[in-house]
Amino acid sequence: MEFLQRLARFLDRPLFPWKKLIIGFSLANYFIEGFLGYRQYQVLKKTKVPKVLEHEVSQEVFDKSQAYGRAKAKFEFFSGIYGQIQNILFYQFDVLPKLWSFAGNLLVRFAPARFSGEISQSIVFVLSFVVISQILSLPTSLYHTFVLEEKFGFNKSSAKLWITDKIKSLFLTFVLTPPILAGFLAIVQKTGNQFFYYLWVFVAGLQVVMITIYPIFILPLFNKLSPLEEGELKSSVEDLAKKLKFPLSELHVIDGSKRSAHSNAYFFGMPWKKHIVIYDTLIEKSETQEVVAVLAHELGHWKLGHTTSLFGISQAHFFAIFSLFSVFINNNSLYTDFGFHTVHPIIVGFLLFSDVLGPTDTLIKLGMNVLSRKFEFQADEFANKLGYNAELARSLIKLQIQNLSTMDADWMFATYHFSHPILTERLKALNWQSTGKVEGKEKAKDSEEKTGVATATGRDEL
Repeated sequence: MEFLQRLARFLDRPLFPWKKLIIGFSLANYFIEGFLGYRQYQVLKKTKVPKVLEHEVSQEVFDKSQAYGRAKAKFEFFSGIYGQIQNILFYQFDVLPKLWSFAGNLLVRFAPARFSGEISQSIVFVLSFVVISQILSLPTSLYHTFVLEEKFGFNKSSAKLWITDKIKSLFLTFVLTPPILAGFLAIVQKTGNQFFYYLWVFVAGLQVVMITIYPIFILPLFNKLSPLEEGELKSSVEDLAKKLKFPLSELHVIDGSKRSAHSNAYFFGMPWKKHIVIYDTLIEKSETQEVVAVLAHELGHWKLGHTTSLFGISQAHFFAIFSLFSVFINNNSLYTDFGFHTVHPIIVGFLLFSDVLGPTDTLIKLGMNVLSRKFEFQADEFANKLGYNAELARSLIKLQIQNLSTMDADWMFATYHFSHPILTERLKALNWQSTGKVEGKEKAKDSEEKTGVATATGRDEL
């Protein structure tokens, strides 16, 4: 790769202000997001239900959705400031080289001699960085869960469960990071200038391994997966999977309600063995055919090759990242500007390189969001062609109401941030014709109990 070598020499310039450049990138990104957030906040101040939803969504629900959106926007604004201050202080006071020295001192004092060396020190460095990051994120995490989400009725997590989740996440990090990081660094050390080829294969293999072990060892640490009970829903989903030749292995219900009132459904697994997971909240609040319609949309992504396309794009992205990293891995000016005058740790170089890559990541994120929205429209159309037009539309509206999702958006904000089209766009694409309010099973049941008269639920009203 002669081009990469020439580029590496060109960018390794003595006294080049890498620190100022990276801080400048970070601040520029923050101000861009702040500008977009301001535009979206003006939309969230609207008091009139969008015309396409005026018959489906009550004024009360719309007002609450808008209030939730404004609360999240304010939280993101202040958490963004908090994050920017952390980044600037980390860089300005050379926390990274100090943390690297701290990791080396820990090994000298407490570890056997055979654990000396860059790989061991890098593992201690990264784990120390993770612990510090976790501690610094506690205020925003606590506020988000027990103030913001609690205020709008979404938080179902107790303080004990929240603490347990944090401990489990940290435990997983301490178990998985050492072997993965050791493999990453060993490949770079032993394969010379062509390390990015081998690193790319390593990461692709790691993704396959994680897909395999996640449902078996990791997911059960946080949630309980139960087989979907026999009945109309299970039969309908199995019939849909059979019709689409989807390699369904198991149908699960996940106890998402123990942490949040939000609803969802998804699938995972290897190409020849897939698992479908449905949130208990989705089953509780939707009619059977509405749940099937949601899954028809999700399986549409699989049938149309979206999951394969996104996996291929991610692999191309990884290869590009590792190739460019080879340009910066020995950049003396980059290391020196961040306080690493005598040592050039590979992991530190990768972290700094990731920050240099910030602007291109923003462009990639923008492109991926555009592609993702296109895929969402295609998956909706797939479910529509299967005959689930009305059920999918009602389910989307119910999910919107239950999750208090944003019902309208500034076009610039949506283009930059949203991986899914907003509800009004999806209903328009489905040619949705309104016939009245869309209610969940729970609301209809409450009404029936109060009046003694059976009322129509979402599907029957339409």
